[in-house]
Amino acid sequence: MFDQDILIKLAEIFKCLSDPTRLKIIKSLLDGEKNVSKICEEIEMEQSATSHQLKKLKTLKLVKAKKIGREVFYSLDDDHVVGLLTAGLDHVVHD
Repeated sequence: MFDQDILIKLAEIFKCLSDPTRLKIIKSLLDGEKNVSKICEEIEMEQSATSHQLKKLKTLKLVKAKKIGREVFYSLDDDHVVGLLTAGLDHVVHD
C-alpha cells in the first residue's frame, strides 16, 4: 500500500511533531498567521530558538512562511496539519 519513501516521510513528520516546542508553535498558529515575535511571546521562547524550530516545521511543510518587508509571517501549511493535531489530542484525552 505505502512505499518506503512515503513511510519515511510520515515518520519524519511524526518525529517532528514529537517535540513539545514545535507542538506549541503549531497550537499558536491555530489562531492564524503570526510573525516570529508574536510566536515567541506566546510560547515564551527566544527568537533564535523559535526560528530554528520554525525552520524544521517549514522543511516538512507543516508551516509556511511569507515575508512582508523585513518581517516573516508564519501560518499552518494546510488543514491537514490541524487534522494531525486534532487526531493526536483526541487520542490522548480519550478514556
